[in-house]
Amino acid sequence: MPAQSPPNDSLHAALAQVAPGTPLRDGIDRIVRAKMGALVLVGDGPDVLSICSGGFLLDADFTPQRLSELAKMDGAIILSSDASRIARANVHLVPDPTVPTSETGTRHRTAERVAVSLGVPVISVSEEMSVINVYAGGMKRQLQEIGRLLDRANQALQTLERYKAKLDDATSALTALEIEDVVTVRDVAAVVQRGDMVRQLAAEIETMIVELGVDARLLRLQLDEVFTSLDDELDLVMADYPHLTGHQVSHADGDAPASPKGLRLLARVPRLGEHEALAITEHFGELAKVLRATAADIAGVPGISAKTASAVKDTLDRLTESTILDQYI
Repeated sequence: MPAQSPPNDSLHAALAQVAPGTPLRDGIDRIVRAKMGALVLVGDGPDVLSICSGGFLLDADFTPQRLSELAKMDGAIILSSDASRIARANVHLVPDPTVPTSETGTRHRTAERVAVSLGVPVISVSEEMSVINVYAGGMKRQLQEIGRLLDRANQALQTLERYKAKLDDATSALTALEIEDVVTVRDVAAVVQRGDMVRQLAAEIETMIVELGVDARLLRLQLDEVFTSLDDELDLVMADYPHLTGHQVSHADGDAPASPKGLRLLARVPRLGEHEALAITEHFGELAKVLRATAADIAGVPGISAKTASAVKDTLDRLTESTILDQYI
């Protein structure tokens, strides 16, 4: 379970439960301030109970104060799946010893094995180091001090903006090549590879935002502003070249020609629906033929009205003209 793995939904859900402003995070912080350790399982289903030994049944409403008091005992604390109730306390956990673990301390080894084998979030608090680790979805995340995490997130957002600028240049260049019908695999690869870097960075920022909870409202707005439309653009690039996956792009002949379907440019036509765009690209087969088509030709596509066909033709003509002018200005 590497410490720096790509995020997933299970990890995000677990981080949201221990984000600043939540009762569970308040309880965990109380344990850290008291310089105690703890092992907390979020889930009390039959599979969890099957590895529990000893301890005592509580079934009490969760409060941060109760959690910190129960942490004074050595055993694990079992919470309900929504962390609203404390099910059991002072429990000895007996996970499958054959489950591999990269941890060394007893508490952390148990936490990792339980999280991996049962698929439930587990939170461990180190007594000596005051380190909080969250295990979920086959991953591990060490929670950081809020101020430091905010600094990292802001730095990552600035880096994302720089990467986005380079990606915008690459997509603009790809647009010009598509209109001239001279695209190569290398041109597509330049966009796909930059897009992968942007998506990986955005995913890491997303994880930081989830981890920051109520302290990340501004970061959320900034990330959405920078990335949402860009993510859609990248999806359209891949839809335009369905025969080229990321693996194929990296291994194919860079000078080989590549023909787009045209979905990315058709997405710029006002009020043109996704199904209509798909119908046009399926009818003509490639962007070059769509660009050469007349409004009457486009209106001949089933489901495309004359008004829509005129809008498509006008938009593509303006895009072609502006792209050609940009090359000479």
